[in-house]
Amino acid sequence: MKASFYDLNYSDLEQLTAQNNLNHSAATVLFNWHYKKKQQAQCVDNLAKSSLAFFQEHYDFSLPEIDTVHESTDRTVKFLFKLKDHHKVETVLIPFHNKYSICLSSQVGCAMNCSFCFTGTQGLKRNLTTSEIVGQFLQAWRWLATHRPGEERILNIVFMGQGEPLHNFDAVKKACEIFLSQHGTSIAAQKITISTAGYIPGLKRWSQEIPGVNLALSLHSPVEAKRNELIPINKKYPLEEVLATIDQIPLSKKQFITYEYILIKDFNDKPEDAKKLGALLTGKSAYINLIPFNAFPGSQYQRPDLDTIEQFKAILDTFKIPTLIRTTKGDDVLAACGQLNSKKHNL
Repeated sequence: MKASFYDLNYSDLEQLTAQNNLNHSAATVLFNWHYKKKQQAQCVDNLAKSSLAFFQEHYDFSLPEIDTVHESTDRTVKFLFKLKDHHKVETVLIPFHNKYSICLSSQVGCAMNCSFCFTGTQGLKRNLTTSEIVGQFLQAWRWLATHRPGEERILNIVFMGQGEPLHNFDAVKKACEIFLSQHGTSIAAQKITISTAGYIPGLKRWSQEIPGVNLALSLHSPVEAKRNELIPINKKYPLEEVLATIDQIPLSKKQFITYEYILIKDFNDKPEDAKKLGALLTGKSAYINLIPFNAFPGSQYQRPDLDTIEQFKAILDTFKIPTLIRTTKGDDVLAACGQLNSKKHNL
């Protein structure tokens, strides 16, 4: 079975060409062809015959197959991708100002079992490979080029789809290296955000191995008992330890930590919750994303009303912490935050 070309970062490709006595320019040519120009057909231009023959013999250039596409009334696009072993994952394109953010999945299902998240009801099936992560981006870009020509501008990448990205650290790290490469997609580090529920083994590797990429923590409650209910791994990796680990990550001038807070009616949306959150994050290089809860089939929680949400933000504003209420997009096709579940694809 051939290896996937899309599992190779630029350094891997350089080493491969050197080890096999191929022209060293092949790495640049191939990355430019497949990532900058986003071509799927194998490159035949500017490649020596020996390089062409080597890659034809040893590498596979296929990508995850688009199984289903759902377009929301707000122009959000949700893809269901079918993988070679017939597992499926979801990916979302979120429009903003004639550009797009892409929300990538990193696992088939998720082991974190967060109670507010539809993906958690699937359990973890397996990690995605680097090629399956990168493939989501490339296939979504090609879909835009075909179906919304002139709009194929995916400027932000967020690892907030299915799975806990830091639980699949190696594949996510390599995908970031591919996205960041100046030879390929050239996405700026500050345009990539990885979200975590607080998986400390991954956080400890962060500062050494993915410097510059933004981090988002699913915080959701400063109260231990409430966070235990929402995020079960809080019992193993308590919030206090998670925050202490994050505080050790050196940040560049353009880098910041986003703290995500899902607002759930009559659970974590009271003024005292806002005050505890503000006190907890005061003095940190922090942004807060307030995310009104998005319902999914069988969910036990409800979304607060707009007045409650705005009152919560007003209290945080008194702590001088930049706070944004995230606009819900794509919830009519179960594409909003917390609604992804590739097993329950019935709309």
